[in-house]
Amino acid sequence: MTAWGLVVASHGRHVWVEDAKGERRICHPRGKKNHAVVGDHVQWSASEDGGSIESIETRKNIFYRQDEIRTKSFAANIDQVLVLVAAEPDFSQSQLSRALIAARHEGIRTLIGLNKQDLGDAFTRAWQKLLPYQQLGCLVLPLSLKNLEQDLSALKNELANRVTLVLGPSGAGKSTLINRLVPDAKAATNIISQALQSGKHTTTSTTWYWADESKTTALMDSPGFQAFGLHHIAPQALASCMPDIAIHADHCKFHNCSHVHEPDCGVRQALLEQAIDPGRYKIYTELFAELSAPKTY
Repeated sequence: MTAWGLVVASHGRHVWVEDAKGERRICHPRGKKNHAVVGDHVQWSASEDGGSIESIETRKNIFYRQDEIRTKSFAANIDQVLVLVAAEPDFSQSQLSRALIAARHEGIRTLIGLNKQDLGDAFTRAWQKLLPYQQLGCLVLPLSLKNLEQDLSALKNELANRVTLVLGPSGAGKSTLINRLVPDAKAATNIISQALQSGKHTTTSTTWYWADESKTTALMDSPGFQAFGLHHIAPQALASCMPDIAIHADHCKFHNCSHVHEPDCGVRQALLEQAIDPGRYKIYTELFAELSAPKTY
């Protein structure tokens, strides 16, 4: 007999599944590989060592990155991605853009949190770097997560009644954010880590937390990343994943314009007219070249 469950953590071949009553147990996949990711809705059955994953229900989306060698899945069935960056250490606009592009490719809403508002000049410089993203319609929220007095109501309103994947580089403050919004997060993490025999938790995989007792709002803590491959996106689909590029792409002479070298290109003309941020266009051309390069695998 099978029952419904929600995958809330994973480690290697094992996953931690929450059932309809809120009880959690370790489950193992049928076969050698574990294809379930955090956020998956699964059918599971009881076994001597916990449970077995019998099937994974159809996903509405999956957020992942892919380089030339491997694919890294972060989470499934999410409503939005919160990319958290900080005034210090300095964040990479390329990595930020890649995360936003991956989300848009899956039709997932995005917002940006800029942490360490207390750093003054460093925060002002970082805020300026994010102006192009605000201009293309992405909500950017100023944060000072170590300041326990800071009002987080604006952020909480954006998170309410949604499943949010918190993403960002190491040192941005993801775990601090989770602990501010989910007071018992550390305790839950320790239980999961011990059960999965994964040792001391260092956020090496995505973990699901309920942010309210009614279980309508969920946050997913994710591993920090230094690279974000987009090899699952075709070069010709890249422009449609960057709103500030896409809005001018319909004005090109050629329907298959790469927006890199062709004549009568609406995107390049918009760049000349300063309707596109030069930094954003540079990211586009670098990504287009990367995705167009011959595959070595």
